Amino acid sequence: MLSRKVKGWALYYWGNHAFTTAIVTVFFPIFFKDYWNHGVDASLSTFRLGLANSGASLIVALSAPILGAIADKGGHKKRFLIGSAFMGAVMVFALHFVDLGQWQWAMFFYMAASIGYWWGNVFGDSMLVSVSEPGKFDMTSAVGYFSGYLGGGIFLVLGLAMSLKPQLFGLADPTAAVKLILMLTAVWWLLFSIPLWFWVPEPTQSVDEPLLLTVRKGLGQLAETFRHIRSYKPVFMFLVAYWVYIDGVNTIIQMAVDYGKAIGFGTTDLIMAVVLVQFVGIPAALIFGRIGEKIGPKHGIFIGLTVYTCVSMFASFMHSAWQFYALAAMIGLVQGGVQLLSRSYYARLVPPERAGEFFGFYNMLGEFAAIIGPVLIGVVSLTTHSPRASILSVIVLFAVGAALLTRVQGGQAAENRHG
Repeated sequence: MLSRKVKGWALYYWGNHAFTTAIVTVFFPIFFKDYWNHGVDASLSTFRLGLANSGASLIVALSAPILGAIADKGGHKKRFLIGSAFMGAVMVFALHFVDLGQWQWAMFFYMAASIGYWWGNVFGDSMLVSVSEPGKFDMTSAVGYFSGYLGGGIFLVLGLAMSLKPQLFGLADPTAAVKLILMLTAVWWLLFSIPLWFWVPEPTQSVDEPLLLTVRKGLGQLAETFRHIRSYKPVFMFLVAYWVYIDGVNTIIQMAVDYGKAIGFGTTDLIMAVVLVQFVGIPAALIFGRIGEKIGPKHGIFIGLTVYTCVSMFASFMHSAWQFYALAAMIGLVQGGVQLLSRSYYARLVPPERAGEFFGFYNMLGEFAAIIGPVLIGVVSLTTHSPRASILSVIVLFAVGAALLTRVQGGQAAENRHG
């Protein structure tokens, strides 16, 4: 039986995943290209979307150490989380009022909403220890992920129904439907943040000290952690490889729908393909878990990156909707697998006495790795005027990441001990 504080914490993720599942992945890329960039060359709109995604990720990455220091200071986590959620929800709500062709305002509000979402996750993730019961850390974390995926999935299905059959909801057309979805996302996000405010106690402040001093100490701790990581060569090399190839994975997640629009696929096919990714990904994660057990996580990661490379190559010459569905299925097969095997392989590399410290650095890299790829796609699309050439550019990230991964030594002894 889940405690009330765990339920309140998990419901926050139920609410905020409406933004990342429905808006970031599906509706914003489509509406940004068709409505806010109406009449603009597809290559230019792709560049603008890539710039927005990379810009938001870069701002969050640069501010993460300071936010982490604030989050580690007791007495601030809940209020900063709610503040971040409010900022994100208000910015999504503001997108409803952006008119045809006003891509600058759309970019601004989208970036601000994305920053609010990621900032909220920094504080929410840091509350895991305080809401979890002793010995239930992993299960509590799983409840948060499950709640997020389920809540985001339900909202995506609702948005899909509204956009495909707007008349059933009393709406004039798909444009009106998407504008309403933007407003509902904000309401959904804030509504499911309320239980956290009332059910989750604020972690007690252990040390009474000025906030600026706490931030300074947090930055010092980050520098110390980085020095420790540099002293463990396999860990450092893996993190460099991970940073590169997970950027490619996150780029595919963020830019796939925009690419489909650029080469002429319809909105219905694009949305249904995203739904397919979600459903294929559930059993595929379990399959990759077994692959990791049988041949090792490192080899499993190579399999996933190979599939992603094939996806990029195949995407560059596809023309039919069924081919896009096939690509969605392929992505669903490996998306979760690469992520979970990366985590399990990293666990084999880190020294047990520094596991928490090292995983904090790992999680920061993983959450904010979507900077290089979107800009790369945007620049290639703008310079070549070919969306098909732009999707090929992501292969560079998979190839470089895989090459760096081959240089990672270690982990086998830990595998044998755990086996």
